[in-house]
Amino acid sequence: MQTALDDLVTLLALEPIEVNIFRGRSPDERRQRVFGGQVAGQALVAAARTVDDTSRLVHSLHAYFLLPGDPTLPILYEVDRLRDGRSFSTRRVVAIQHGRAIFNLQASFHRVEEGPEHHLPMPEGMPDPLTLPDWHTRMAPYRDQLGEMYDRARPIDVRYVDGDPLSRKGSPTDGQRVWLRADGELPDDPVVHACIVTYASDMTLLDTTVLPFGLAWDSPGMQMASLDHAMWFHRPFRADEWLLYDQYAISTSAARGLAGGAIFTCDGRLVVSVVQEGLARVGQ
Repeated sequence: MQTALDDLVTLLALEPIEVNIFRGRSPDERRQRVFGGQVAGQALVAAARTVDDTSRLVHSLHAYFLLPGDPTLPILYEVDRLRDGRSFSTRRVVAIQHGRAIFNLQASFHRVEEGPEHHLPMPEGMPDPLTLPDWHTRMAPYRDQLGEMYDRARPIDVRYVDGDPLSRKGSPTDGQRVWLRADGELPDDPVVHACIVTYASDMTLLDTTVLPFGLAWDSPGMQMASLDHAMWFHRPFRADEWLLYDQYAISTSAARGLAGGAIFTCDGRLVVSVVQEGLARVGQ
């Protein structure tokens, strides 16, 4: 799957067309709208490429999904250099299609400093990811139902710890865990690794909000879409090494669901925290 991963890296490598302005494209796939993780990842690339001090790494981002993206058209990313201080740089990015903002992101970058260390522990008893089936193997019983979605190349290797979303319908739970990694080798650029994990963080988190009801994204009348997304990057990591994504439902009400996630390395270091709210309309 190195080819699929290389295609994703190319997708995230935006075209600079003017100072602080970049252009991104979408993959040639049959999608009704642009995948939210793609827009978030591309926007983070745009922000990072305007931070001249490469020792400053992203430590947080906050984003809103405003309108569905059109996968048939390029996306324009305009960056506003809000601040460059002694230790922090802040950027605001607006993604534009059809002359309208479809997404905005604010990201902060910090010069690495030394300090005391503490983090929540990794869940115990997690299976080795290599003992779990990959996504295509796990979802093979649903191949006809998934159609073209099943046949797409998948640059992110996702392995469910708690069973796949379709087989566990009707069994309410308050969270899920998946192992994930970029399916191939990535360059050493930390911006690439942060953007790949930003892309991957949107793949399963919103589904978590309907798990307490024993539902899944294909349940009758289900309508789901990301509304906002926040991430905090705590420690260095590689996206092409296994990461455990521990996700939990926080609240679902008023047709909105909120879920959180913690991403750990294999040796138990907490490297990223994620929170996302999304539309979760049921039976409409």
